[in-house]
Amino acid sequence: MEIIIQPDPAAASRLAARVIARLVRARPDAVLGLATGSTPLLLYRELIRLHQAGELDFRHVRTFNLDEYIGLAPDHPQSYHSFMWVNLFSHINIDPQNIRIPDGLASDIPAFCERYEDQIRAVGGIDLQVLGIGTDGHVGFNEPTSSLTSRTRIKTLTEQTRRDNARFFGSEANVPHHVITMGVGTVMDARECLLLAFGPAKAAAIAAAVEGPLSAMNPASMLQMHRVVKVFLDEPAATSLQRAAYYRWVYENKPEWQRL
Repeated sequence: MEIIIQPDPAAASRLAARVIARLVRARPDAVLGLATGSTPLLLYRELIRLHQAGELDFRHVRTFNLDEYIGLAPDHPQSYHSFMWVNLFSHINIDPQNIRIPDGLASDIPAFCERYEDQIRAVGGIDLQVLGIGTDGHVGFNEPTSSLTSRTRIKTLTEQTRRDNARFFGSEANVPHHVITMGVGTVMDARECLLLAFGPAKAAAIAAAVEGPLSAMNPASMLQMHRVVKVFLDEPAATSLQRAAYYRWVYENKPEWQRL
């Protein structure tokens, strides 16, 4: 696990975009796992900028999104279908046939979840998974106490997550109670993970995920067991890390070939 602390979200997001750009240039048909919410917005804007500058081609890229609210139609303004098209897909040259997002209106949710896992396996797995982290340590919508080997499935949102997301829906009462989410085990199968976290509200969850024990109470802590994880933080999100000075020292003293 590599911890990269930057002055602000924009600087951290630019570095994360370089990792994705490097992968897509090396493998034009790369499989990306994508996240939603406010955290990856600057990352997606930087990917759009690179594409519009003629520096990044998404024609053959395949994508799988982490999650979706159950009960929201794809055209609902707060669905993650809408989020992805508004904030990324409509601005790049990705083939719509290569986009996969969980179906919140699936009539048979367990069967849909099995098919989603099959689709990921059929393309050879996810090359790089983009992740955010909740204030309680959830990744995707794998809430605390989620199985650390879980696969794509239905989850019930905690009261805290519904409160955190109420700002997108106008009130907590409008936030759905249930979601489809990739499982922790599905995330761990990705060949590389990028975790982004910004702001002081994420500091405690990041400290527990990076420096705390492996625990289903902080599902993101499972990333300690992953072979290749880069954690991009701004300064406020790093304030609870005991080893922050060491992480900065490591990043500043990388050999040239490892630099971003």
